[in-house]
Amino acid sequence: MSTPNQNHSILELRVALTTGDYERSVKFYCGGLGIEPSAIWNNNGGRALILDMGKATLEIFDEIQAETIDQIEAEQRISGQIRFALQVPDLKSAMERLLNHGATLVHPPIITPWGDYNVRLQDPDGMQITLFQAPDKNEQGK
Repeated sequence: MSTPNQNHSILELRVALTTGDYERSVKFYCGGLGIEPSAIWNNNGGRALILDMGKATLEIFDEIQAETIDQIEAEQRISGQIRFALQVPDLKSAMERLLNHGATLVHPPIITPWGDYNVRLQDPDGMQITLFQAPDKNEQGK
């Protein structure tokens, strides 16, 4: 395996989310996350947009690890094959915005064993979303 930042064959990760209700999903993600599209396409009657979500990573879990994370965040095995995990600067505000834009609370916020503040939500199409706030580095030393 290569060490971090050695493998430059991938320059960007994009997740393509297909939805039956485009307008609802745009409102949910743009309004709920408080971000504007960085690009919009209209092709052959179809619509698409890109939301710049900052740094992207791909986590690959086996079933045991997925079960462990779901138990920590939701107290039961609940997520599907794909789950979004979005780091936010203020978990409470981000959670409230998404709930106001149609998210369903799967499990209330918790502090994980590794110190993050996490909440599990579900988007209107059923996609599981973990919002997480890393501990304040100033607070860790106290």
